[in-house]
Amino acid sequence: MDEKVIKAIQDEYPDDFAWCYGCGRLNDAGHHFRTGWEGDKTVTVFTPKPEHTALPGFVYGGLIASLIDCHGTGSASLALLRKNGFEPGEGTEPPRFVTASLNVDFLKPTPHGVPLKAVGKVEEIHPKKFKVTAEVYAEENLCARGEVIAVVMPKSFLK
Repeated sequence: MDEKVIKAIQDEYPDDFAWCYGCGRLNDAGHHFRTGWEGDKTVTVFTPKPEHTALPGFVYGGLIASLIDCHGTGSASLALLRKNGFEPGEGTEPPRFVTASLNVDFLKPTPHGVPLKAVGKVEEIHPKKFKVTAEVYAEENLCARGEVIAVVMPKSFLK
């Protein structure tokens, strides 16, 4: 899996909102997850670093939860941006989402040393609330499943 997300929604977030530990491009210590479209599904590809180890040879589950979390909010942003008639890179500021709910099921140990790929499906459940289901693969192996309920970021976050 030598994939890369070319047009990521996180590249479009304004600087004031690009600090998330998981997906913020301006957070030097963060993961820099990048989420984009692959047809009608969303994808995030990430290669864990040595410090993301749970046990030798396996990825720490908290990293996988973080991947699903940021993939979910990024996917919701992509979906609402597309619903509004735009795609990443077209110069329109995307909507920002926050996580209202995160559920993760770990299906099997996730091997370290290979890229992980989160694949998501987005469903609008309210004009300001989206459900994103995600599957995380290590090569062809399905290792985790998750669901994120993402809501449009409240204006109170803009202070």
